[in-house]
Amino acid sequence: MAGKGTPGTALLTKQKVPHTLHSYDHDPRAASYGLEAAEALGLAPERVFKTLLAEVDGSLTVGIVPVTAQLDLKALAAAVNGKKARMADVADAERATGYVAGGISPLGQRKRLPTVVDSSVLEFSTLFCSAGRRGLEVELDPADLIRLTGAIVAEIAA
Repeated sequence: MAGKGTPGTALLTKQKVPHTLHSYDHDPRAASYGLEAAEALGLAPERVFKTLLAEVDGSLTVGIVPVTAQLDLKALAAAVNGKKARMADVADAERATGYVAGGISPLGQRKRLPTVVDSSVLEFSTLFCSAGRRGLEVELDPADLIRLTGAIVAEIAA
């Protein structure tokens, strides 16, 4: 993607949402992109959230959890009144969001998908999540993330 702009950062700018971009040198060999971001930026890892896609009853659904946690698929399904959830195929996730795995932002996705953010997000005045490419995080108020994604807040981290 040319320059620093992504669909996610464009959305934040258009909506006049206060945010700060933080870039770092991404190592493609990193075992966990989220933990890499926390370490590279000197952040408490529980403040850095990852965007995961799952299929709930056959429909793509976004789960946003701390990078230190796993996505609880049963809790995600329950949060959206679904029965069964499984992690989405990477190709499906990339196609639906318009982002590359490891750089999927919850903001500015190609399709508006049902979104659930883990309730631990409410413990912080700001959180960090992917701005839409590997090596670029955005810091923003959890209330803005919830509003812009239309997210449900629920305990979905395991």
